[in-house]
Amino acid sequence: MSLDLSLYLVTDPALCAERGLEATVMAAVRGGVSVVQLRDKHASDEEMIAQAIRLKALLDEYEVPLIINDRIEVALASGADGLHIGQSDGDPVEARRRLGEDALIGLSVQTLEQLKAVDVERIDYLGLGPVYATATKPDHAAPLGIEGLTQLVRSSPLPTVAIGGISLTNAGDVMSSGTDGLAVVSALCSAEDPAAAAQQFLAQYPF
Repeated sequence: MSLDLSLYLVTDPALCAERGLEATVMAAVRGGVSVVQLRDKHASDEEMIAQAIRLKALLDEYEVPLIINDRIEVALASGADGLHIGQSDGDPVEARRRLGEDALIGLSVQTLEQLKAVDVERIDYLGLGPVYATATKPDHAAPLGIEGLTQLVRSSPLPTVAIGGISLTNAGDVMSSGTDGLAVVSALCSAEDPAAAAQQFLAQYPF
């Protein structure tokens, strides 16, 4: 499946709880979201596998890839399109070996040192951030800001998606870095109308 990073949704089960995760995701996809990452730090593998299987079936109709955050066993068991891992959450070599050449594998990067160590043969894209402080990931690294983000984007050998505190009001500044896409959590999961919010992102900040 092809990779379009332009509007990348990362799920938050708490923020999606009122509407329901699947309903929130599919509304955002109908609005133009191009990638969905299933992230849930508290669910069991079994719970995530069941959720991923349901989402995968829905997203396939829109040709939108489903990426699993951190858990390679969930990605394998659910037939997801790929895996996103943090610096301490997995080995890109092992991920590529187990998931195969067709899988989409992303890696989180916060520093130039981490960027220089990226294995470009095994990683498809980089998640750069956090750009701004964000409550959806309280243990995040120090925010990059636009200057730090721009430095990483310009040095990256791979496509990039920026993440962390991105909203409709600051997305233009984030895009000025040259990033290939915007990863958003609360701006879509908490939106009254996720489809309209996604459409607004793409109308105001077309890639």
